[in-house]
Amino acid sequence: MNDLIKVLHEGNHSLVVANNEIRTFDGMGVSDLLWLLREDSDFLRGASVADKIIGKAAAGLMIYGGVKDVYGSTISAPAIELFNENEVTVSFDKKVPYIINRAGDGWCPMEKACYELQSVDDIYHAVQSFVSSVSKNNS
Repeated sequence: MNDLIKVLHEGNHSLVVANNEIRTFDGMGVSDLLWLLREDSDFLRGASVADKIIGKAAAGLMIYGGVKDVYGSTISAPAIELFNENEVTVSFDKKVPYIINRAGDGWCPMEKACYELQSVDDIYHAVQSFVSSVSKNNS
């Protein structure tokens, strides 16, 4: 995991996933995780993941994809709880009560949308719905 953390920070990536090879990602929010689930879900099964910011939505997607261990530079308490409930090994630098939005003035919309959800299936579908609605509004 230390190698992944080094790649994450030195490369200034948002996400690093290792499963027989190391892949780096630089997207915003949960976009790269959602892409992996849609396009190459086998790569997540049994993978190790290093991520800069992990909220409950990202945690749910990682668990849904079958990751085995996770590191987060910053991670929300609900994400840690979800990882623990699903027996995913988690380490982190900074624990926060919730992930804040990009403006820094409130909750991240994905964190808010998934906060009350308990099932990773429900979280996956909530994320898909949220991303679809944002895409339609931006078209």
